[in-house]
Amino acid sequence: MTSSGRRTVYLDHAATTPMLSVAIEAMAAHLGRTGNASSLHGSGRAARRTVEESRETIAEALGAQPSEVVFTSGGTEADNLALKGLWWARLAEDPRRRRILLSGIEHHAVLDSAVWLASHEGAELEWLPVDELGRVRPDDVRRAIEADPAIVSFITVMLANNEVGTLQPVQEIAALAKEFAIPVHTDAVQAVGQVPVDFAELGVDAMTVTGHKLGGPYGIGALLVRKETKLVPIVHGGGQERDVRSGTLDTPATAGFAVAVEHAIKHQAEHGQRLTELRDALVEGITSTIPGALLSGDPVGRLPGNAHLSFKDCEGDSLLLLLDARGIEVSTGSACNAGVAEPSHVLLAMGYPDQRARGSLRFTLGHTSTRADVDAVLDNIGPVVERAMSAGLQNVGRNN
Repeated sequence: MTSSGRRTVYLDHAATTPMLSVAIEAMAAHLGRTGNASSLHGSGRAARRTVEESRETIAEALGAQPSEVVFTSGGTEADNLALKGLWWARLAEDPRRRRILLSGIEHHAVLDSAVWLASHEGAELEWLPVDELGRVRPDDVRRAIEADPAIVSFITVMLANNEVGTLQPVQEIAALAKEFAIPVHTDAVQAVGQVPVDFAELGVDAMTVTGHKLGGPYGIGALLVRKETKLVPIVHGGGQERDVRSGTLDTPATAGFAVAVEHAIKHQAEHGQRLTELRDALVEGITSTIPGALLSGDPVGRLPGNAHLSFKDCEGDSLLLLLDARGIEVSTGSACNAGVAEPSHVLLAMGYPDQRARGSLRFTLGHTSTRADVDAVLDNIGPVVERAMSAGLQNVGRNN
């Protein structure tokens, strides 16, 4: 509820989604228990058993082997481990491998890691183009590889874009990269639980997942890494997690994470269908009543819970705050980059003009979303857009 007593309509599930009750119960069951999973006594062995059972559950749900699941503190750490670990491992094998192929619509955990490698380690970044729907074309990936396969370090392309929701042809990209023995990483943080995700079927070498995007706890995630893929660790210490990621394991969090992943995969089909119906009603309701409102991203090949729209002659920040004042919580894009008054790097990479990039909102639905939430948006979006447009025109007048 808001301070005025109005019901809060939460439509920012891509930023984080409420924990599932089953995940809370699983985590709470272990919070009062003592035991370091690396200790050899009884309490330590009990903690280790919980961790390994959680690892097995996650592996089975995501089409991986238990030994391929490396626990991390979340998606950001997993992305950093994937990029930096692959970079140093590949470079050690062949110092010519200095090219990293990636798209300009990646999450900042990937983008900033790659830019860091370029500025500190001499990596050469090659930006794969995306079309107006936000898709990376496999043909463009092939051309980039074939320019000089011997110097490519790895490829990273997200499975589903966190802002506009467009799904990427990662399985095709992984298949063609395999022809040249080039490893592929994908950030699947947004995709797990909304669309089918199978690590083995995708054919990638590393895949990032996290807990809080699918109903699990904060501060826990995993990097799925094929057994034969070499990674140089970026965190050193006790040698936990195959000596790839040191640090005392959070036993309660692994339990909650595993239950959330299992639940998300088990209910993915029905969950996806329900979200698709709600999303389509939201998009149709807005675009049919608000002049100039346009859907961003692929209208078909997209996440079921994502509705990213641009509004003519409006600032996204103004729209967000006006909706927030009415108890409706949405986003202008990636929550990890919120507060920066710049147009979305994703929309700019897709070729959007500056005004459309600035005048966008991301509505993302999740397991708590209802038709009443959609109706609340449709009841309020008209006057909110009118007020935002009026404020924009007044600002233009003052600036002139």
